[in-house]
Amino acid sequence: MKKHLILFLIMSLSVLSSTAQIDLHSHAITEGYLEFDTLSIRVAIEHQLETYPKSTLQDIYKSFYQEHFGPEHMISDTASVRRYLEYELTQLSEKPTVYYEPTGSEGAYVRVNLFAVVDSLISAEQLLDAFVRSANARQAPQTDWVEKWMAIVGIIEKENIVIEGFEADKPLLMEAARSHQAVHHSSIYNETYHPHYRIVERRIFETEMKPKLISDAIQEKK
Repeated sequence: MKKHLILFLIMSLSVLSSTAQIDLHSHAITEGYLEFDTLSIRVAIEHQLETYPKSTLQDIYKSFYQEHFGPEHMISDTASVRRYLEYELTQLSEKPTVYYEPTGSEGAYVRVNLFAVVDSLISAEQLLDAFVRSANARQAPQTDWVEKWMAIVGIIEKENIVIEGFEADKPLLMEAARSHQAVHHSSIYNETYHPHYRIVERRIFETEMKPKLISDAIQEKK
């Protein structure tokens, strides 16, 4: 805790004493990038790699993209979304270590694992309703996605965070960022972790789902 506090203070002083500069050609950022919380971003990346060691840059992109944009599109056809959810619930295999986890570094949206439905902690209808409302209520991001992704890549490079296939994936994902393109999880991530979840806006999750999931987790530990 003390180590993180000292690091945070050092980085804060560095931010105050320098000006953010972005190299549009190398896609690197200089020290003191003012617009983003570099410490939180670094911690989030390191946490993902600790939790999911097979993560590639593509999977990190996906997490931060989901935080930035939320569900990709507004949903008008709820029936088809319900049918796909019901189908996906039949395809689950390995149970995850957690029922939910935040996206990105700020957790504006939360990934709610479908096993929360299988284990009867929440209903499929409740998850569907929360997902649809999250998609239809999403607002335009306050920051530019290309700049944010460049900042994330710059932090990975500056902190020498080792990610398999980083150099090969970097230009491809920069092009994806420029067109605001969503991506799937990487093949190795899918094969290793079998992700099945829905994205829910944080306030909806915390008021309608989190109390139930925490309560059941506490009961299991007793």
